Amino acid sequence: MKIAFIVQRYGTEILGGSEYHCRLVAERLSKTHTVEVLTTCAKEYTTWENAYPEGKDRVKGVTVRRFANSETRDLNAFNSFSDWIFANPHSAEDEQNWLKQQGPWCPALIEFLEQEHRSYDALIFFTYLYAPTVLGLKIAPQKSILVPTAHDEPAIRLDIYRKVFSLPAAIAYNTSVEQGFLRQRFTPSAKIQEVVGCGVDLPPEMNLSIENHAQNTNNPDEFVAGAMNSESRSQDDGQVARGGVFRRRHRFFGPFALYGGRIDPGKGCEELIEYFSTYSKEQGDATLALMGIKLMPIPNEPFIRFAGMLSETERLEALEAANVALVPSPYESLSLLALESFAVGTPILANARSDVLMDHCQRSNAGLYYENREEFVECLKLLMNNLDLRTKLGRNGQDYVRLNYSWNVILEKYESIITGVGGSQRPAKGQQRSRGRGRPNRPRPRERRS
Repeated sequence: MKIAFIVQRYGTEILGGSEYHCRLVAERLSKTHTVEVLTTCAKEYTTWENAYPEGKDRVKGVTVRRFANSETRDLNAFNSFSDWIFANPHSAEDEQNWLKQQGPWCPALIEFLEQEHRSYDALIFFTYLYAPTVLGLKIAPQKSILVPTAHDEPAIRLDIYRKVFSLPAAIAYNTSVEQGFLRQRFTPSAKIQEVVGCGVDLPPEMNLSIENHAQNTNNPDEFVAGAMNSESRSQDDGQVARGGVFRRRHRFFGPFALYGGRIDPGKGCEELIEYFSTYSKEQGDATLALMGIKLMPIPNEPFIRFAGMLSETERLEALEAANVALVPSPYESLSLLALESFAVGTPILANARSDVLMDHCQRSNAGLYYENREEFVECLKLLMNNLDLRTKLGRNGQDYVRLNYSWNVILEKYESIITGVGGSQRPAKGQQRSRGRGRPNRPRPRERRS
């Protein structure tokens, strides 16, 4: 089948939750289907400024069609308008204006989809929130699949989204928590509704159990906790150790907790730094490592290390090296950070304000969660100081991912959904699919490659 993914941004350097999720699924489905991604030229979501060249591209074997946004976003003006619209009675026109201001506003993408949707067997829209989904779902709802990546936030209470959840033929939820919330909020009418989520890779060279790592040092507890000094490191630089490659490369010689993703107040990072500061004053024995894109100032504190943007492989190495992965966001529809941490055997400490994160912790028995500063500090103490607990939680996390989020499980679900919405759209054998409204196929101009 020929499948189009519609998403607001796309690229290997883009680590936003829905965008990264979309890329992972598109890359794997491209091995068995003809896959194209329809997206904008934006790299960064605060302004939606065009950064990629317009036209066709190839990203890790997937064809990507990029369309230029017609407008950029004034974030301050948009935030002010959002505050007003969420707090006051308003019209449908106000909501349309809000959607346009939010962006990305890309009429060229919608025009292409209107003209070419018949050439695709299925359309997969990632995230409910943005204009490409709101406008694109109206074009061919009978073969559209929505991956909402939704959570309880002010925007989802706008009337404009009621239509969004009434249109698609299928909805692929990330978790049962998300499914329950959206069914209560909208009562979607899609004929196919399934909890799917996203798969998680575990590179073979990293597939070592915590117990095996610990056996490779004379002092397992000390080493696994990261208490390596330069002398011992120089004596056996090639030793196999939990996260040893990452620790040596970035000179992490002591215990550390890791956050990865957008370093952004909206992801709970301001609160995380405040809470970790309290922990550091009481314990003084650990580092807070931050990896990802920086969208807020990071305090100049001795307990903070900023690792920057890492490759996919190195990000997993970092998660494996960490004693604990911190997941501070109050809003999540899935949390790939949590799942990737589980996959490499690292327990998590998560924000209990996120029902999704709390559900992951409870179902997996692979992490702890906190509601306030005091609980954060006590939970982090417990995890940092107890190797046996980390080992047990880490093993539970790997089992949880293997059963629920291995790629063979996820892709089987996607194949079923795609067949369900796309199978009836395929023309009979020998029948030619027309590209226009009753018009015969005709040669099209050669497209410019970027």
